Amino acid sequence: MGSYGSPMGPYKSPVRRSVKRALVASVAGAVVAGAAYVLVPMDRGDGRPPALGPAGRAMAAVGAGAPASLPDLAALIGEREAHLRAHPGDDHSWAVLGSAYVARGARTADFAYYPKAEQALRTSLKAKPRGNPEALTGLAALANVRHDFRAARTWGEQAAKQAPKRWTVYPALIDAYTGLGDAKAVGKALASLQKLGPAPAVKTRTGQVYRDRGWREDANAALTDAAALARTPAEKAAGLHRVGELAWERGEPAQALRYYEAALGADPDHHASLAGKGRALAALGRTSESLHAYRSALARQPLPEYALELGELYESLKLRPAARAQYDMLRARVKQESAGGVNNERVLGLFEADHGDPEAAVERLRAEYKRHGNPQTADALGWALHLSGDGEAGLKLVTKAMKDGPRSALFAYHRGEIERQLGWYGAARRHIGEALRINPYFSPLAVREAKQAMEALGEPPEGGPAQMYAPVEPAPAPAAARWTSPRQLTPRGSSSRQTTPRQSTTRRGTPSTPRQSTRTAPARTASPGS
Repeated sequence: MGSYGSPMGPYKSPVRRSVKRALVASVAGAVVAGAAYVLVPMDRGDGRPPALGPAGRAMAAVGAGAPASLPDLAALIGEREAHLRAHPGDDHSWAVLGSAYVARGARTADFAYYPKAEQALRTSLKAKPRGNPEALTGLAALANVRHDFRAARTWGEQAAKQAPKRWTVYPALIDAYTGLGDAKAVGKALASLQKLGPAPAVKTRTGQVYRDRGWREDANAALTDAAALARTPAEKAAGLHRVGELAWERGEPAQALRYYEAALGADPDHHASLAGKGRALAALGRTSESLHAYRSALARQPLPEYALELGELYESLKLRPAARAQYDMLRARVKQESAGGVNNERVLGLFEADHGDPEAAVERLRAEYKRHGNPQTADALGWALHLSGDGEAGLKLVTKAMKDGPRSALFAYHRGEIERQLGWYGAARRHIGEALRINPYFSPLAVREAKQAMEALGEPPEGGPAQMYAPVEPAPAPAAARWTSPRQLTPRGSSSRQTTPRQSTTRRGTPSTPRQSTRTAPARTASPGS
């Protein structure tokens, strides 16, 4: 910070206000979307675009909401900072600089860039309060990477109102509406982008929306096209990473690994692909390589999500001191990022539910869900409620997450495990089995627990759905024709196939047994999903 209070040099400090914080939604390594629209050099007159240097490439990428390489971003930031020292009233350059700070902070997980970005963007608005959609779009992008989706919606809608034909605001609005769980608004923003935007941006956002709706094949087609249309190595890496994530979610770690490695070949600084590589290698049993990839990702981009994943991998390997070290790092990192306005309440809530205090997790996640009811937060809160003893309330939220969100192995596992603890064994068998079919590698700890639960549940009773619950005795026959059948010798509400499910684990590392001691459920009306 320069002595004059500006983000980089001699300019009077602007109005400083912290943007409100909200929930985490979505996946680690998200690319900044909808960054401020910027001007690129004019044509040279011969019909060919001018050759762009590093700063020009970064300016074009930031203006299109596309990823830029770290060296190009550094060049753009240095150039704009130098320009603004000589021209501190240039509102457009302040907007460009602020958006470049946002992009660099997101690429490096360096939260210190976010206050600088906010100050630069607010300086642009102060210099030009009206008709400044560039700064407003930059503020929307900043709020999204801070996981403050209410603020992102506010800034993005202001920008769209000022310049409804400027396509670059719509990716930021899609991210904001997704974080808020507003599927209808997501659809409208996507329609506007499809009408106005260029093919790479349209394909990317279309694929992400399709993925969130559970349309995997359509999402894969759109994201594969987006990767093929990429114009820079950084954009290519981001596109390949997204396709790799889809392969991972389908339970195809070998294919996912190929995409992650291709992404790293295009851009070695794409740290999200390093973490993805670690995840895929662990699923393939290449543990030493997996640990190395995770450590490399954390060293370069220390996101709390990566610390949680690595900690759970260590725990699955019985390396508990190493796991505790990662969990301590997670807590410290969340605290540090909060200084930059970043909200990690969902990640912290899930961690506390599984490894800490479920009741504290409920309090934290309930506040998050009240602000932003997206499927990811609904699932996290439902799981925490279950672990704190309120399985029925938890099941309602997890069921809603499965209905409204992507096709997720974790969502299905959470639902099935809650149903198992409630004694709804038919539904539990179906949903835990579904989780393992969707992705049999979705979590190094939860997969093991899911397999133990399926073994405890055993095979469905013979006879299909009619035998899911205790048989109903027939009406008494006339005295002359009455006879005793073997089934009538079985007391009502019991079963001839009584076995005790094995002990399983719900909260990480904490054994528990189902509430019902028999495999068949007591006689009652069928539960949902049975």
